Amino acid sequence: MAESLPADTVPGVLPPLVVLIHGLDGIWWTMRAPMVALAEAGFHAVAVDLRGHGDSDKPPRGYDAWTLSADITNLIRALGHSSAVIVGQGEGGFVAWTAAYRRPRAVRGLVVVGSPHPLATRHAALRDPVQRRALAPRLLADQAPRLPERRLTANGAAAVEDTLRARSGRSWPETTDFRESAALLRRAMLIPKVAHLSLESRRWMVRSQLRPDGRDFRRTVSRVVDQPVLGISGAEDTFIRPETVRASARWARDFHAELVPGAGHYPAMESPAATSRLIVDFARRVSGPPSGPPG
Repeated sequence: MAESLPADTVPGVLPPLVVLIHGLDGIWWTMRAPMVALAEAGFHAVAVDLRGHGDSDKPPRGYDAWTLSADITNLIRALGHSSAVIVGQGEGGFVAWTAAYRRPRAVRGLVVVGSPHPLATRHAALRDPVQRRALAPRLLADQAPRLPERRLTANGAAAVEDTLRARSGRSWPETTDFRESAALLRRAMLIPKVAHLSLESRRWMVRSQLRPDGRDFRRTVSRVVDQPVLGISGAEDTFIRPETVRASARWARDFHAELVPGAGHYPAMESPAATSRLIVDFARRVSGPPSGPPG
């Protein structure tokens, strides 16, 4: 976890909190640009490593959506706040959506980056052949035992860089920043247990579809959320189509979509200034005044 506070923070007075959650094969570092921008704008910004990733604990269980979202809402209170804006990239957005249902009073608003509502993703995977071709092969391949872990760690976790390149827009993979980001994420994937545990939430997403816990999850998230939601997509994202993100409006009372030109699936890294500006503007709109610790 990384944390950034405004330089003029008054002791005992907490600026509004924004929690940022990384996505597929990521760590907190992938959300560093909006974290810094939020702190400069007066927010208490925290970028986390989900359980099983990076420097977080690596328990053998707890990779279902409810437990992962509980980690986030419990963190909000542990940091001395009663609520937060939650920003989630990719898989982190899935966790953010779930948190809004699990503990709605703890979530002031959601920013989901390349991350549709869980049911929008499901519907697109079933009914949109283009989206299905982008999603299904990797998700289904990851259900096999042991082989996906070997694929992720082979040749110094080269698969992580391959995925990053394939899902980015056209420009970023040619930059020094891309090479540095890929090298860091490859090292993070080689941390003991990370390859296995990073797959567990994806396995839950697929395997729960035919189990009672999956049916209960879909029933719960079928309601419309009252919190404002900003859906950000890279204009060149071919992995999660912007159309799929926009379809999330069906499950949000206040939903707004934005496109980041030139970016693929990782706008916070590919176009950090433009993406950070969208997140800061949204956080300003939905956040109340700074508050002290909850009673």
